[in-house]
Order: sequence, then C-alpha cells, then structure tokens
Amino acid sequence: MRIRRTFFADSEHVGEIVRFVGERLERCDMKNRDRVMAELTVEEAVGSLIAHSGASGRSDADTPEKLRVELKGSRRNLTVELALKGEEYALADEIASTAVSVDDDTGPETQAAIRNIILNSVAGGLKYRHRNGVNYIRMLLVKPVRAHLIWTIGALLLGAVCGVLCASFAPESVNTALNTYFLVPVKTMFMNALKMIVAPVVFFSIVSCIVGFSDLSSLGRIGGKIIGLYLLTTVIAVGVGVGAFYLLKPGHTLLAAGLMQDASSITTQTIDVSVKDMIVNIIPTNLVDPFQKSNMMQLIFLAVLLGVGAGLIGKYSKVLKDLFQALNDLFLKVTGFIIHLMPIAVFCSVMSLMLSTGVGSVLSLLEMLGTFVFGLLIMAVVYSLMILLIGRMNPLPFVRKYAPYMLQVFSMSSSNAAIPLNMEACGKTLGIHENVYSLSIPLGATVNMDGSCVYMAVFALTLAHAYGIPISGAALVSLIITIIVLSVGAPGIPGAGLICLSVLLAQINVPIEAVGLVMGIDALCAMFRATSNCYGDVAMTVIVAGSERKLDVGVYRAK
Repeated sequence: MRIRRTFFADSEHVGEIVRFVGERLERCDMKNRDRVMAELTVEEAVGSLIAHSGASGRSDADTPEKLRVELKGSRRNLTVELALKGEEYALADEIASTAVSVDDDTGPETQAAIRNIILNSVAGGLKYRHRNGVNYIRMLLVKPVRAHLIWTIGALLLGAVCGVLCASFAPESVNTALNTYFLVPVKTMFMNALKMIVAPVVFFSIVSCIVGFSDLSSLGRIGGKIIGLYLLTTVIAVGVGVGAFYLLKPGHTLLAAGLMQDASSITTQTIDVSVKDMIVNIIPTNLVDPFQKSNMMQLIFLAVLLGVGAGLIGKYSKVLKDLFQALNDLFLKVTGFIIHLMPIAVFCSVMSLMLSTGVGSVLSLLEMLGTFVFGLLIMAVVYSLMILLIGRMNPLPFVRKYAPYMLQVFSMSSSNAAIPLNMEACGKTLGIHENVYSLSIPLGATVNMDGSCVYMAVFALTLAHAYGIPISGAALVSLIITIIVLSVGAPGIPGAGLICLSVLLAQINVPIEAVGLVMGIDALCAMFRATSNCYGDVAMTVIVAGSERKLDVGVYRAK
C-alpha cells in the first residue's frame, strides 16, 4: 500500500491529517489503544512541523504551504512520512515542548523526560532528515508483531534440530569441520562485537540515568517514596536471585566443556580478593584505563561520579546532559545493529552446543531457566506481602486485576514498550491518580529492574559454577553491588540482558564466551524479565498511591 495526500499546513487542518492517518490505522491489525497513541504521535509531529515552518495561519491572499502525508507498507508494517518546507531544526526538542502536558508536581525537565519516554515507546523508529529546504519526519506506526523474537526462537529450534541431525547421521569429521570453520567463528565474531560495545554502553547508560535523576529534591515527596521502594525491591531481588541459586545449584561442568577446545582448560581458579582491595581498586588511576581493561567496577564508579557532577555544575549541566544522552543513543544504536544479527549467532551457538555436548547441555540450560523462574515467583510473593504489610491493603485485587496485563507485557518482552499499557492499568483498572503513575511507571521502566536482577544473579553464578570457579565472600559482595548498579543503568533495548551478563562474567573471571550458552534462551528470559519488572513497577505504584491517598479504593476493590 502506498497512499500520498497533501493538506494545508495550518493548525486548522491538523485534525484532518490525524483523521486521515487514523482511518488507515483502523484497517490494520492494531489495538484501539495503540492506534490512539500512534495518532497522538502523528499529531505532535505535525504540530512541530507547522509551528516551525510558521505556517500556522494563512490568508486568502497568500499561497498556503502544503504538508505532504505519505503512508507506505502493509496492514502489518505501516510507515508514515510527513514533509513540509522549512529550516532544519531539532525534532526531539519540538516533540518535548508540544506534547500533551502531564499534570504532576515535578519540574519541567522531568515532565519532558516522561513525555519523551512515552512518545518514543509508541513511535518506535522515528527518523528525521532535512534535504533541499524540506523537513521530513518518518515513523513506523505498525510494527511486525514480535518479528525479532520469532526469528530468534526459530533460529534456536532450527539450530537444535540441525545439531541433533548432524550429530546422529553426519560423520564426526564433517561435524568437527563444520563446528571449527563455520559455527564457532560466526559465534566468536558476534561475541567480539558484544565485547567491543559493552564498556561504552554500560558507561553512558549509567551516566545518562544519573544525570537525569541527580536532583532528587525536584521529584518531591512522591518521587522520594517511589525511588525508596524501587531500591528496596532491587536489593531484595538480588538476594532472591543469589538465594535461588544456592538453594537449587543449577549448572554442570558439561556446559562449559562444550565451549572449550580442551575440557581440561576449564579454569578452577578462585577469586579471593579482600573487601579492602575491592574498595580501593574501584577508583582508577586514570580515565582511560577502565575502558582499555574493561574494568566494570571502575567504569561504574566513573559513570556515577561524572553523572552526579554533571548535574551540579549549573549552566553547563544541560550541555553535558545532551552530550551524554547523544553518546548513549549512539552506542545503543550500534548495539541495535549487533542485536539484529542475534538469530544467526543463536543458530550457530545452539548447533555448536548440540554438536559439542549433546542433549545433556540443553537439560542443564533448562535447570538454569527453571531456577530463574523460581526466583521470579518468589518476587511475586514478595510484592504481595509488601502491598499487605507496607501498603496495608489486600493484594488480591491487585493480582486479579493486573494478571490480564501480564500476558500482554510477556508478549512485548520490553519494559519500555509496556509503559502505556501499565499506565492504563494504573489509571483505569486500579484507580491510581495520574500524579503518581505518570511519574512512577516511566521511572520504574528506567531504574527498577527486579526481574533483571534475579536473571543476572542466577545466570552469572550458574555459569561460574559450570566453569568450576568458586566465588568468595568478597567477590560475591562485589557481584551484588554491580548487579544493583547495572539494574539502574541497564539499557532498555533488546539484548540488554546479555550485555549486563557479560559485564558480570568478566568481573568474576568467567570466559565471556559463556554468554553463548544462554544466548538461545535469552529471548524467552527477556519475556519473563519484562513481566517481573512491570509487575514490580505497578505494585510499588499501588503502595505509594495508597500512602498518599491518591488511590480510588472503590475502583481498586471492584470486581
């Protein structure tokens, strides 16, 4: 489908443009909520183009400018492009200034950040360019449904089937050659790309997060309660992940043997570092060394230090915030390119695993996954107890009313993409006032990653166990601190779990190639992580709303 139409570029015709796009969206396989939010995004983009061009008003004596709207694609993959004459400008700033106002007690910078998070989660791939005096805005309104997830799961299954068939019927010499000259090199190139991008992604993600929320006083009393509860559940989640591992002890050396050319090369060294040495070594001797050596504890220290400092230097703060955010966006974009190749790496990784270790390794992976899910179930119980004990409310209405939303969040496998969904659940289903959830839900999607904490703790310790690397008390403390900090600054993109896990593995001296073991099931883990993350966000929002008397008890209890 390719439809092009022009409209007068003035404020009187914005509604007509939105209706034109809305009529086409009604024919797509799109939920009403998503369609309304897509129309809102189109309206904001059109408004910014018209306001910038100065064409908001016109007279009969003037020749009015024309705004071109072009829809391309199909019912399952629809793109809209807007074009209007004008000088080049910063689209992100225009969207932030023209978006619908959020009525809360926070400052304008926080409101703008919330609006941008919401609009970005809806608009998806929004692109801007300026050519020959014309501004072009292009955005993806209807995305292919979970295309990357489908490809990844398909690659996982295909790799397992091909691995079993080759192991059963092909000569061993052929399997060895295939594994040595194709499967392992492809997997290694992908892992090298992840290693290359890990340090800058973690550093700039954490800096951007700290810069955005360094002035906690501007968030007010509600913001303080929200952040306090999020930090509490983060610590609990790390404890649950560690406890689940030591209770069930998943992982076997068979896993590690499949990745090594010689099984005897599996290290048995112990990380025995004193707490004093751990604290002293956090501070680097220079700014470059942590990047060269990929010392993640030092990188995190630098990120926190620079993030706090950047928010406290007065008139230069905004310049640095924009710079750090731009660098963060740059490296996240590069990471996105790498992650798009994940299905190929998953196929090679799983097939290589099957050829090397057979079905036994798959069973060990299921042990890891089962331990992870067990930890998430414990966290669900913790949330209910917190609603009961801290919020002094019956948690059953919350569980009953949010359960249908959990299935949708599970399919999205993204905390950021689920922001509009969680806001709807808070406002319409649970009776929470907008002043609370308009702040807590976007903030939670950024800093409250309880499911990710359980994931990182379980999988890092399991892989260390599989490689025969005992973890001392000091190393465990260092690991816990790193998980907490990573959960706050984790990038909200597909594949972020693998990136954070690779950080932890490097810290405890587990070969980063071990990430290849979980690569095949990471897509499934991402769905569980997102569900747990969002469940915790909404549960803490209920507690804060109840304490501030901003919860409609009648709506909350209604069946």
